[in-house]
Amino acid sequence: MSPQADSPRRRATSAAPSRKRAKATSATSPKGAAKAAPARRLARRLAGAKGLDALFRPRSIAVIGASRKPHQIGHEIVANLVDGGFTGPVYPVNPTASVVRSMHCFPRVSAIPGQVDLAVIVVPAPYVLETARDCGRKGVKGIVCITAGFAEVGGEGHQRQQQLVEICERYRMRLVGPNCMGVLNTAVEVSMNASFAAATPTPGGAAFLSQSGALGEAILSDARSLGLGVSMFASVGNRADVSPPDLLEYWESDPNTRQILMYLEAFGEPERFMAIARRVSRNKPIMVVKSGRTARGAQAAISHTGSLAGSEAAVDSLLNQCGVLRVDTMKDLFALAGAAQAGKFPRGRRVGIVTNAGGPAILATDACIAMGLELGDLQAATRKKLQAAAPPEASLTNPVDLIASAGPRRFDLALKALLADRKVDMVMAIFVSPVMIDAAAVARVLAAHAATTDKPMVTCLLGKSQGEEAVEILRESGVPNYRFPEEAAKALSGLHQLRQLSRRPVEAAPRFRVAKKKARIAVETALAAGRETLKGTELLDLMTAYGLPVVPSRIVTGREEALKAVRALGFPMVAKVVASGIEHKSDSGGVILGIRSREELLEAYDQLEASFLQDHPRMHVLLQSMRGEGVETFFGAATDPQFGRMLAFGLGGIHVEIMKDVVFRLHPLTRFDAEEMVQGVRGRALFEGARGKPPVDTEQLVETLLRLSQMLSDIPEIVELDLNPFLAGYNGKGSCVLDMRVRLQQPPS
Repeated sequence: MSPQADSPRRRATSAAPSRKRAKATSATSPKGAAKAAPARRLARRLAGAKGLDALFRPRSIAVIGASRKPHQIGHEIVANLVDGGFTGPVYPVNPTASVVRSMHCFPRVSAIPGQVDLAVIVVPAPYVLETARDCGRKGVKGIVCITAGFAEVGGEGHQRQQQLVEICERYRMRLVGPNCMGVLNTAVEVSMNASFAAATPTPGGAAFLSQSGALGEAILSDARSLGLGVSMFASVGNRADVSPPDLLEYWESDPNTRQILMYLEAFGEPERFMAIARRVSRNKPIMVVKSGRTARGAQAAISHTGSLAGSEAAVDSLLNQCGVLRVDTMKDLFALAGAAQAGKFPRGRRVGIVTNAGGPAILATDACIAMGLELGDLQAATRKKLQAAAPPEASLTNPVDLIASAGPRRFDLALKALLADRKVDMVMAIFVSPVMIDAAAVARVLAAHAATTDKPMVTCLLGKSQGEEAVEILRESGVPNYRFPEEAAKALSGLHQLRQLSRRPVEAAPRFRVAKKKARIAVETALAAGRETLKGTELLDLMTAYGLPVVPSRIVTGREEALKAVRALGFPMVAKVVASGIEHKSDSGGVILGIRSREELLEAYDQLEASFLQDHPRMHVLLQSMRGEGVETFFGAATDPQFGRMLAFGLGGIHVEIMKDVVFRLHPLTRFDAEEMVQGVRGRALFEGARGKPPVDTEQLVETLLRLSQMLSDIPEIVELDLNPFLAGYNGKGSCVLDMRVRLQQPPS
């Protein structure tokens, strides 16, 4: 341990988590983890949520680097533990201090006479490793490493982080951080704030994870001011050990946690995150603010799928697939979490609005419709009840306008009628406070109805004269209140989406009878030849082995061979250049359509030779029967550095990257996933028969996605794949692959 551990200057530069490097932390820390030996990575993955009680339910805590000086991190953590009422002993550790916060201070952890479950490390980076070894020898079970100067700074920091992980694994200690803000647990039997946050949140049902220490502090502060209760909080920093999937699994079994909120910059272990999130989200809503864009690999993508995989649409699709709701901003996260903390979710999308002002009700109506909700068509019995409670000037259709003179009694009767209506799934109450109405009395009525109904209810109090008292009444009652109607509508929409996500069916990926041996021969032939792309008959064998129809084709190397292909293919015909390095043929002028005679065929062959032979002396020409009756679609697969392997579907041809009408899902696909993909395309009206055209067979599109998913499961060497275009024939007739490319990579042993 450093004899200067109490030095303000050293602590400020070495021990405090790096705020300026907050974004670099998540981007670079996976690199440090990637350098760890595979056995260690496997050990951490298998550990999962095991051992996290030492971090969140410790019986005793040592703060190593405890400081006597206020406003130092080591001082603030001790203060938060003591002032927050931690239920076990707190041991300050500092070799240069005898007393911290009127408590005896120990020179090192091993000098503490009692058992230590958790150690919070706040010493400068060069002394962390020896401190961790001392913790291991003492029998400490968990470490929260606040100190910065590890993988987020690169170079020596990567090596230091790897050594810290090795020490923790040797002594079976779980690690949060390094470069983090700390952890807390508000459960009354623990009452632990092992962080340097300025605000301690109100106990409640929301568990928070933040990859940014600075944002973590803001999260805790805002949660308290908004009346959002917190069960646990973790700032994970560099994620050297404990990661988002571990915390998802741990909070799944925590009885005090009813919803999980995350700020993520990178996923890490994407397949494990998705698998756990799929399970957890069925019982506890998961909401995520995901910043940044997925990083592209250094190797250029040969497929449309690879170039689109890093898009925000892909992130949205993949989170949706595993039941996680992505929100755009921290403000939206808090707004929705406040509405979700009551644990009430709508059965449908129908909203009932009651107001005393027409303008805000119109804004609320527009916002609800824009967000995919609808206004419930009130039953006749409901309108009759409203008529008895409201003056003649009132509007008794939805939205219900009680006019400006509406007071507590009128709101009481209207809400009772609306909440009882079977055609209303959730309610928004808008109150603009006029001078002559007691806003606090109206707030008490709103709170009473929100407490007794099983339907979600949000409020919107407008106007200066609403008073702090009315707002405080709603806050203390746990009623979500919003400043503007649009915010309230967004919260209701989020509740509806969370309900839909929790009801996603759990099913296994289907299997088809395929010629797997034939497919493996095609792949192994290419790999044995040192190629990472399939060509010619290899592509044809792979596709037909998995039951995918391919347009009749011939590869020719001369004019005579081209003429001989006419008998097999017939006219009209398409000619395409085949050469190494030319992937998107139409972009380079390598496709000639509508060949209808032998003369046109020879002319097309000569044109392709003249354009490409000089730069590609080994070029060939691919001749195909021309198909045109149907809708051009696109199927793809790619391997993303954050998410792993994924599949894509959308409108195809030359428009796939221009229109970007593509839906992504993580591999492997279930039938529900595949159906969602086909229905999720914005241009799906083309599948149903637009402008007098017949429909295509959407079941055939679903089955193609499922067959491709099985292909990826059976052949892990496939890292990218494009079927573009895949012609979806009208009424399912003549559907086939018109062009295809596949990239391989030998998987690690």
